[in-house]
Amino acid sequence: MALVVICGQPCSGKSKAAICLAEALKESESKQQVRIIDEASLHLDRNQSYANMPAEKNLRGVLRSEVDRSVSKDNIIIVDSLNNIKGYRYELWCLARGTGIRYCVVHCDVEEGQCRIWNKERRDRGEANYDDTIFEDLVRRFEKPDSRNRWDSPLFELWPHRDGIEKSSSSIVDAVLYLTKTVDSKTRDVKILQPTIATQNTHFSDANSLYELDKATQEVTNAIVEAQSQALGGPLDRISVSKDLPTINMTRPVGLPELRRMRRTFIKLTGQTSLSGPPPPSDAHSAKRMFIDYLNRELGST
Repeated sequence: MALVVICGQPCSGKSKAAICLAEALKESESKQQVRIIDEASLHLDRNQSYANMPAEKNLRGVLRSEVDRSVSKDNIIIVDSLNNIKGYRYELWCLARGTGIRYCVVHCDVEEGQCRIWNKERRDRGEANYDDTIFEDLVRRFEKPDSRNRWDSPLFELWPHRDGIEKSSSSIVDAVLYLTKTVDSKTRDVKILQPTIATQNTHFSDANSLYELDKATQEVTNAIVEAQSQALGGPLDRISVSKDLPTINMTRPVGLPELRRMRRTFIKLTGQTSLSGPPPPSDAHSAKRMFIDYLNRELGST
């Protein structure tokens, strides 16, 4: 039914805001199923996940994939993470639009100095916190949401240091009303995102095309698994699927679960079309080439 993106500086009260919003939604008359997706629920350590750009890119990919699998017209998904990059919030907005559901952003607006104090207090209590170097890097790169952007709208703002966060906080109440309000032909203040040509899955020209795409991507995946197995954990820079295809440039070992996630995402993206985008591959060779190009981009080697 809806996707809610929580964003803010590190240690700005985002997790408490997510919990309060989830509890308020569960107590509302709509009785919607609510789920919070965050690093902890996926067993991801925050310092390891933000240690460098490849790790951070992988974190966002894991979170995005989990949102993609979970979002539907039957529940409310709350993404409790930094969500500090506007381009990433746009990707989440596209997932909501592709599903045809409501979307909103909840911003915890706290001064950087106060976030530093809260981070230190968490460390002193032995609670999850950010290393100082990582904290400063994240603070520097935070891109504040702007309600004029469609992917940041509607925007509900909280000021945890000034007002605290409770289920009864005005912005929490407003967000609940927005997310649970019954929509009819006269409703003007609630926007249900509608899938477009660019976000709706399209049918391939025939069943054989889908079969070839599935088979081709599986063959590439098998080649990567086999090559890594033969390397016995040693360094592996390039993998060749065949002499007439680009090599797969490996900057790090990639496990089978991650390969499967990337394969599912590629198949879904390839099944989408836009007026300006490339057409789906028409044969196995083209599908393999496109999948290898996609892997190289995702693995950060190009």
